[in-house]
Amino acid sequence: MSSLNFIGGEKGGVGKSVLARVLAQYFIDQDKAFIGFDTDRSHTSFTRFYADYASPVLVDSYEGLDRVVSVFESAPEQGELPRVIVDLAAQTASPLARWIQDSDLLSLLADLGVRVNFWHVADAGKDSVDLLGRLLETYGSAANYIIVKNQGRGTDFSQLETSAAMAKALELGATVISLGQLHEASMRKIDRQNASFWAAIHQRSEPDALGMLERQRVKNWLKKSYESLDSLTL
Repeated sequence: MSSLNFIGGEKGGVGKSVLARVLAQYFIDQDKAFIGFDTDRSHTSFTRFYADYASPVLVDSYEGLDRVVSVFESAPEQGELPRVIVDLAAQTASPLARWIQDSDLLSLLADLGVRVNFWHVADAGKDSVDLLGRLLETYGSAANYIIVKNQGRGTDFSQLETSAAMAKALELGATVISLGQLHEASMRKIDRQNASFWAAIHQRSEPDALGMLERQRVKNWLKKSYESLDSLTL
């Protein structure tokens, strides 16, 4: 099944780009073709780490966002609709919603057989709970929701788990997964290399190359992340 994956959470620092990179590496390792888009003007994290797969796009421009969906237009001639990952910057929910609603995008993609997934990456704070509620109010039952408890940004998610927003999400068929925490020093080294997770595991000669046990921890972290992703319809 083809899918359009909006990696959001609305607030900064919850790990949206990390999740986009994990999903990209998952598709690569599963030999599943995908196209990526990066809406973050300041950090462009997605394009830095997966430059061969992702390109920047302006979320406050209809013409820019139209590029995200244009990839589905020519795909049927090639026999397979692509998978798309959109790494959403902070505070992009409003322009994205206007574009989606004005374009009647969800109905169009449903007719094409494209599954639209809204990923809500959450930390353990109240803001993530409130922003999940706003996401559900915006799209209701017209979309699919994947809630990601990012354990790299908190350990006690009871506030989210017991919230009215979570109850509503589950009523709408949302899926809840966890993204484990990768050792901070290893993540810093990967970031300094501008390396994909595959490159970080295999590079041995770079100045910030991971040591043997660091590489093993990244492999183990990816394995556990993939086990969560295996349960989803992507």
